[in-house]
Amino acid sequence: MDITLRATNVVFFLLLLICFILDFFKNNGGEGEEESFVEIKERRKSTFFNKITILVNFSIALSYLGFCLHEFWKLRTFVFEESVFSVMTWSLASVIAAYSLFREKRWPLLLIIWWVFASIIDILLVSFHLLNHYNIYTKAPHFLPKAYIIDFASLPLSIILCFNALPACSPKKNSETEQPLLQKEVNRHVFQHDDAFSNAGIWSQITFRWLNPLFKKGHEEKLRVEHIPSIPHSETSNEASSLLEDALRKKKKASTFSLPDGILHMIWRPLAYNAVFAGVNTIASYTGPLLITSFVKFLSEKKDESNWQEGMILAFTFFFAKTIESLSQRQWYFGAHRIGVRVRASLMALIYKRTLSIKYGGTRDGKIINFINVDVERIGDFCWYIHGVWLLPVQVIFALLILYRNLGAAPSAAALLSTIFVMVSNTPLANMQEQLHSKIMEAKDVRIKTTSETLKSMRVLKLHSWESTFLKKLLQLRENERGWLKRYLYTCSAVAFLFWASPTLVSVVTFGVCIILKTPLTSGAVLSALATFRILQEPIYNLPELISMVAQTKVSVDRIQDFMKEEDQKKLTSYHTPNTSQVAIELEPGEYAWGTNESKKSTIKITEKIRIMNGWKVAICGSVGSGKSSLLCSIMGEIPRISGSSIKTNGSKAFVPQSAWIQTGTVRDNVLFGKEMNKARYDDIVERCALKRDIEMWSDGDLNSVGERGMNLSGGQKQRIQLARAIYSDSDICLLDDPFSAVDAQTGAHMFKKCLLQLLHSKTVVYATHQLEFLDTSDLILVMKDGRIVQSGKYNELIADPDGELLRHMEAHSKSIHQVNPSQKCSCLTKGKHQNNQSEVEECFEDLTCDNRILGRTQQEDAVSGRVKWKVYSTFVTSAYKGALVLPVLLCQVLFQGLQMASNYWIAWGTEEEGRVTRERLIGIFVLMSGGSSFFILGRAVMLSTIAIETAQKLYIGMITSLFRAPLSFFDSTPSSRILNRSSTDQSIVDTDIPYRLAGLAFALIQLLSIVVLMSHVAWQIFFLFLLILAISMWYQAYYITTARELARMIGIQKAPILHHFSESLTGVATIRCFNQEDRFLNKNLNLIDNYSRVAFHNSATMEWLCVRINFLFNLIFFFLLVILAHLPRKAIDPSLAGLAATYGLNLNVLQAWVIWNLCNVENKMISVERILQFSDVPSEAPLIIEKSSPKLDWPLKGRIEIKDLHVQYSPDLPRVLKGITCTFPEGKKIGVVGRTGSGKSTLIQALFRVVEPSEGCILIDGIDISKIGLQDLRSRLSIIPQDPTLFQGTIRTNLDPLQKHSDHDIWEVLNKCHLANIVKQDPRLLDAPVAEDGENLSVGQRQIVCLARVLLQKRRILVLDEATASVDTETDNVIQKTIREETDGCTVITVAHRIPTVIDNDLVLVLGEGKILEFDTPNQLLRNSSSAFSNLVAEFLRRSSKG
Repeated sequence: MDITLRATNVVFFLLLLICFILDFFKNNGGEGEEESFVEIKERRKSTFFNKITILVNFSIALSYLGFCLHEFWKLRTFVFEESVFSVMTWSLASVIAAYSLFREKRWPLLLIIWWVFASIIDILLVSFHLLNHYNIYTKAPHFLPKAYIIDFASLPLSIILCFNALPACSPKKNSETEQPLLQKEVNRHVFQHDDAFSNAGIWSQITFRWLNPLFKKGHEEKLRVEHIPSIPHSETSNEASSLLEDALRKKKKASTFSLPDGILHMIWRPLAYNAVFAGVNTIASYTGPLLITSFVKFLSEKKDESNWQEGMILAFTFFFAKTIESLSQRQWYFGAHRIGVRVRASLMALIYKRTLSIKYGGTRDGKIINFINVDVERIGDFCWYIHGVWLLPVQVIFALLILYRNLGAAPSAAALLSTIFVMVSNTPLANMQEQLHSKIMEAKDVRIKTTSETLKSMRVLKLHSWESTFLKKLLQLRENERGWLKRYLYTCSAVAFLFWASPTLVSVVTFGVCIILKTPLTSGAVLSALATFRILQEPIYNLPELISMVAQTKVSVDRIQDFMKEEDQKKLTSYHTPNTSQVAIELEPGEYAWGTNESKKSTIKITEKIRIMNGWKVAICGSVGSGKSSLLCSIMGEIPRISGSSIKTNGSKAFVPQSAWIQTGTVRDNVLFGKEMNKARYDDIVERCALKRDIEMWSDGDLNSVGERGMNLSGGQKQRIQLARAIYSDSDICLLDDPFSAVDAQTGAHMFKKCLLQLLHSKTVVYATHQLEFLDTSDLILVMKDGRIVQSGKYNELIADPDGELLRHMEAHSKSIHQVNPSQKCSCLTKGKHQNNQSEVEECFEDLTCDNRILGRTQQEDAVSGRVKWKVYSTFVTSAYKGALVLPVLLCQVLFQGLQMASNYWIAWGTEEEGRVTRERLIGIFVLMSGGSSFFILGRAVMLSTIAIETAQKLYIGMITSLFRAPLSFFDSTPSSRILNRSSTDQSIVDTDIPYRLAGLAFALIQLLSIVVLMSHVAWQIFFLFLLILAISMWYQAYYITTARELARMIGIQKAPILHHFSESLTGVATIRCFNQEDRFLNKNLNLIDNYSRVAFHNSATMEWLCVRINFLFNLIFFFLLVILAHLPRKAIDPSLAGLAATYGLNLNVLQAWVIWNLCNVENKMISVERILQFSDVPSEAPLIIEKSSPKLDWPLKGRIEIKDLHVQYSPDLPRVLKGITCTFPEGKKIGVVGRTGSGKSTLIQALFRVVEPSEGCILIDGIDISKIGLQDLRSRLSIIPQDPTLFQGTIRTNLDPLQKHSDHDIWEVLNKCHLANIVKQDPRLLDAPVAEDGENLSVGQRQIVCLARVLLQKRRILVLDEATASVDTETDNVIQKTIREETDGCTVITVAHRIPTVIDNDLVLVLGEGKILEFDTPNQLLRNSSSAFSNLVAEFLRRSSKG
C-alpha cells in the first residue's frame, strides 16, 4: 500500500485508541454512577438494531484478518504494510462500536468518519480497477494501490455502516437513538400523532428504518392500537373518499357513471410512481439471465492461472443487479399496498355515505357486510396485481430478446408461439373461473344474510326450539356454496397445472426447434434460456391468479357500482320548509308509497291540507296496520312521494321509533346522542323519563355499557332511553311512534305527564298511540284507516261524530275498562304516586352487569396474544381425511423439483461438448423428465384442492354447530358482527387462501433446500455460510413476528367495529337522519376506517422491512457463490453443474423472500383459523334431548306448573334476581303476571324455558322436574309470544309454520281467528306473499298478531304471552284476548302484561316486586284490598283511562 494510505490508517488507529482510553477512564471515574446506570439501562432497550452495525464491523475485521492469513499462507511471507493496520484499525473500530452501544447517545464522530473514509477508499479502488479492466481509464492516482478481493467483499458492508450511522447522528426529532431520553408522554404523543413514514428520510424509506421504533415497542410489550403511528394524510379515509367523490362527480357530469374510472382518477399519480419501481425491478431481474452465458463461458474457458478478475467483475455486477431488483421490488409491493389502503378507505367511506342517504328499508345487513368484507377488500388487493397486466408483455419481450441473442430467430419465434398458445388456452378456464366466482359470491351473500337474520332472531329460535331446523337451513345454503366452491377450486387446479407445466412446454418446444434446425447449442446458452424461462415462469404462473383477480375484481366492482346506481335513484330529495314560522308541519295533499315492488307496504294518501302549528300536541291513532308509523315516516321524508306536494317541516326534528334503536355504548351516550353534557338538564330529563331509579341501581350508573341492539335492557328501558334522547336533543318537532306501549300503565302516565305535557309544552309533538286515554290533551287528532286520514280535529269534535272511526275505537276502549271492577275506580287514586319513579329494578341491573362481564371476557378471548398455537396448525392440517393426503402432496412437490433439476442438468451437460450425446437422445430424455415433473404437479394441484374443500367444510360445520348450541347469554354479550366476521371474512380465507398459503410455504421450502444442496455440492463453503445467514434470518423473523402477529390480529379486531357501525347505522338510519346526526356518524365511521387503515398500512410495511433485510442476506450468499466459483481452479469445477447452481441461484433471493413472507403470512392468516376454532368451542347449553329421561309424547297432559323455592341469579358472583318464589299455576287456568318493569317477570319466564338455570329450587310441569329433561323436549312442548315480535325473511307460510307441519287449511283457520286473513288476502300470492327481512313490510302490531297466529297453530298445553299485544290498538287487543280465551280453553296460559284489561279476567294474578311474590290470588280477591299492589296498578290505569 502507498505510504499516504498507510499513514492515514496509522493515524486513525492511534486517534481511535486515544479516544477510547480517555472515554473509558472518564466513564469509570465514579462520578454520576447511579445516573449512568439508569441511562445505560434505557439505552440498552433503544439500540437493538444497532447491534447489526457491531456485527458488520466484526465481519470486516475478520475478513481482513482472513485475507492477511491467506496472503501469508500463499506467499510464505508477512505483508506488513498491506494487511496489519487494516486488521488493527477495523478490530479497534469493532470494539469501540460495541462499547458505544451501551454508553453513548450516538456513534462517536471519529468512528463515523472512519467508516465514511473506508467506504470512499473501497469505492475508488473498485471503480478504478473496473475502469482499468475495460480499458476506459488506465491511469489511476498514484496513492491508490491495486484492488484485492477483500476490497470487493468489504465495499457493500462498509456502505451499510455509513447509511446505518448517518441517521443516528442527525438531530431528527424522531430518531430512534434519542428515544430513551423522551418522556413517556412525549413517546405516546409521537406514536399517536406522528406520521412516521412521511417524516422519514430517503434512506429510511428505502430500508424501512422508520419502522424501527414500532418494532422496538412491539418487542418490549404487547402492541396496542395506540402504539401504531398514524397513516399519511393521502391515505386517510376523509381525503381518499373526497378524491373519489370528486372523480365520480366529474364522471357523472359527463353522463357516465364509472366506478373503475373514478378509482383510477384517484390513484393515477401513486400508480405511476409504482409503475416506475415495477419497471426497474423487471429490468434488473433480466440482468441475471443476460449475464449467465458470460459467466458459464468464463468458467468453461478459464485456465488455472487465468485472471480471476473477470469473474469478480461479473460477480459484482450480479450482486449489484440483484440488490437493485430487491430494493425496487420492496418499494413496488409496499407502494401497491399503500394504494390498496387508500382505495379500501375511500370505498368504505363512500358506501357508508350512500347508506346514510338512501331511503328507509333500502339495502340490508348481509349485502353491506359482504361489500365491506369481500368486495372492497378484493378491489384493494387488486392494486397489488394491477401492474401485472402491462408487465407480462414487457417481460415476454425481454425474454425473447435474450433468447434471440443466445439461440437465434427461429427458436425465439417458437418460444413466443408456445407462450401465446399457453396464454390463449387459459381463456376458457378464466371465463369459467369468473362465472364460478360470481356464483360463489351470490351463494355467500344469501348465506351471510340468513346468518345475520338468524343471529338476530336467536332468542325466538331457542324459545321455540327451532334452532335445529334453522341450522339445517344454513348448512343447506353452505352446501350450495360449497358446490360452487368445489368446481371453482378444481378449475384453479387445472389452471395451476397448465401454468406450472408452461415453462416446461416452452423449453421443450424451443430446444426441439434448435435440434431440428441444428442450431449450435452451448451449455451457457442453454442455461441462459432456462434462467429466462424460469423468470418468465413467475408472470406466466401468476397469470391465472392475475386473470382470476381481474375476474373477481370485475365482479366486485360491478356489484358496488350497481349498488351506487341503485341507491342513487333511491336518494332522498330535500323537503322545503314553509315560509310561515308559526307553522311547524304542513301536510299537503299527496301520495306516498314504500316501493312498487313491495305490495304489502302501506301507501299513505293525504287528501286535504293540514297545518300543524308550533307547540301543538298531535295524536295519531288507528287500528293495527292503518299507517300510523308510515305517516310519521312520510313527515320525516323517509317514504318516496309518488304524487302531489311534499310535506313541509319547519325546524329540527327528533324521532322515537316503535322498534327501539339503541346504540352499543353507554346509557349516557345514548341519551346525549352527540350533544354536549348539561348536567342539570340531563338529570331532570332522566328523572322525568323514569330512568333515575335504574341508573342508581346499575353498578356504573349511566356509564353502564349497553349491549348490541340494547339486548341487555328491557323493552321499557329501551323506550325510555329513546324518549330521553329525543327530549335532550331540544328539537323543535318531536315525532313519537307509540312510546308508551312497552311500559306499564303507571310509568306511561308518568312519562306522558312529565315529558309531553310539561317538558315539551312549547315543542311540537306528533305521537302515534294506542293509549286512547292520552287523546283528550292533544290539540289535534289524526285518525288513520287503511293509509288514509279519515278524521282530523280536536277530541271533543271527533268524539261527537256518531259514525266516526274514533268513536268506534273509544267504545272498544270503554269495553276494556268495564272489564275492571267499576267499584274500585276511585279506591286509591293517590296510592301509587310516590312510586312513580320506581319503574325499573333488580332484574335488568343483574342482566346488565352479567352481560358486561361476559362482554369483557369475550373481548379478551378475541384478542389472543402470542404465537398461534401448534394445536391450531395440527387441527387445520388433520381436518381433511386426518391428514392422509399431506404426505402425498409433499412427495409430488419433491419429485417435481428433482425431475426439474435433473432435466435442466441433463440438457446443460449434454450441450457442454459437441457430440457428447446424440441430439435425439438429448431432447428425448429432456422431454421425458420434464413431462414427468408436470404429471406430479397435476397430482399435487388436485389433491391440494381436495384438502382445501374438505378442511373448509369441517371447520365451518364445527363453528356453526357450536354457535347454535351456545346459551342465549353468549349472543346477548357477543356482537353479531364478530360472528359474521368469522362466518364471512375468516371463512373466505379458509375456503380459498390458507390451504394454498400453507402448501406454498412447504413447496418454497423444498425448492430453497434443493437449491442450497445444489450450491453446496458445487462449493461446500456455501453450506456454512448458508447456516450463518439462516440463523440471522431466523433471528430477524422471530424479532419481526412479535410485532407482525399483533398487527395481523388487530386487522380483524379493528375491522369488526366498522362492520358493527355499518350494521347499527343501517338499522337506525331514519333516526340518524331525523336528528341530523349524519355528519357525526360519518366522522365516527371515518375514524374507525382510519384505525383499520393504519393497522393494515403498518402490517404491510413490516413485511417489507423484513424482506429488505433477508433479501440482502441471501444476495450475499449468491455473491459469495460466484466469488468462490471465480477463484476455484478449472479442474475442480464441472462447468455445467456450476452454471446450473448459478442459474438456480438467480432465484435465491426471490425464493427465500417467498419462504419468509409465506412463513409470516401463514401465521397471520392462521389467525382466521384460530378465530373460527374459538367459536367452535363455545360452552353449550344443556343437552337438547336426554334419552333416559325423555317425557312421553303427550306430555304435558294437564299443564300444571309448580314452582318450588326458585332462586335465580345470572352469575354466581351477582345478587339474586328471583328470591325464593314458591307457587303453583293450576292446570287449565289463566294466570296473569304483573309488576313494575324489571320486577322479575321476564326472568321467571326465562327460568320456565331454562334460558337461565335456577341456582336453587326447581320447576315441575305435570310432576316432571324440567331441569332433568332435554331442552328440545321442554321448549318444543311450550309456546311463547315474546315481547319483541320476530319475523323471518320468507313468506307468510314459512313464518307461521317454519317446520312445515301444518296444512293450508289449518293456517287459514288460525289467520281468520286472529283477524289477519283479510290483510293476507290483499296480496294475490296469499300464503306465499313475501315477508321482508325483520318483517319490515308489516307494522309492529301486525307482526305481533302473526306471532300469535304462529303460536295458536302449534296448539300447545302451556302458552306464555310476554307483553304479546303491547303494540296493538285496544279494539284489536280485545278481539285477540277473546280469541286467546276461546282457542286456549283447557290450556294453562301465563300472561305477562302492562295492560290491566289483559289480565283482569284471568283466573289468578301473580304480582312480583323486586324478585319476590307480593301477591298471588284471584283478581277480585286482590281488588277487595284497596292497599294491595294490584289495586294500585288498577287505580293508576283507571285514573289514566278515566280521561277518555
